[in-house]
Amino acid sequence: MNGISPTRMNLLSRRSQLGLASRGVELLEKKRDALVKEFFANVHEALEARRQLYQSAQEAHRALMLAKSFDGPEVVETLSLGVPVRFTAQAEIDNVWGTRVPRLAIAASQAATMSPLAVGGRTIAAQAAFHRLCQVLIEVANREARLRRIAGEIKKTARRVNALQQAVIPGIRAQIRAIQQALDQQEQEDIFRLKRIKGKIEAHNP
Repeated sequence: MNGISPTRMNLLSRRSQLGLASRGVELLEKKRDALVKEFFANVHEALEARRQLYQSAQEAHRALMLAKSFDGPEVVETLSLGVPVRFTAQAEIDNVWGTRVPRLAIAASQAATMSPLAVGGRTIAAQAAFHRLCQVLIEVANREARLRRIAGEIKKTARRVNALQQAVIPGIRAQIRAIQQALDQQEQEDIFRLKRIKGKIEAHNP
């Protein structure tokens, strides 16, 4: 019995462990199912974010080509170097069924807009298009990071469920059976000894 004493206390302890392990399986299965549901709910949003990224990249590239055509490539490149970068994002953490999921929150009003008196409208439009592209890039990063983290947690939770169902719980049940069998055997031996003692007493006292 792997060094486990066949006592009533150990039997009660193993039964308590079995109950805890069984409840653990139930909770982990609920968590796994909720994470799977959350994963598939986010797949569509992640695909949509990818589609918007492709569209925004095309629009930004087209706006840049138009700006260079109307205002000249040298002017556009010079202006791009002279405009300060103010696009920032703040890292935050979402909690999804106990899983910490990182998320970038875009700070509002971060674009430094060029004056329409100094540059052409095409260049300003190109700047706005690339600002939108940055926003979409962050959204795609958020969606895909969320999917990766949830997928990793699903695998981890599934491994824990399998370990409990295939190793821990069967092991505890085997210990319970072994202890119970040993206790039953001890009880039979005690009954047999008591009968022998009773028989000897009756023999000496007819």
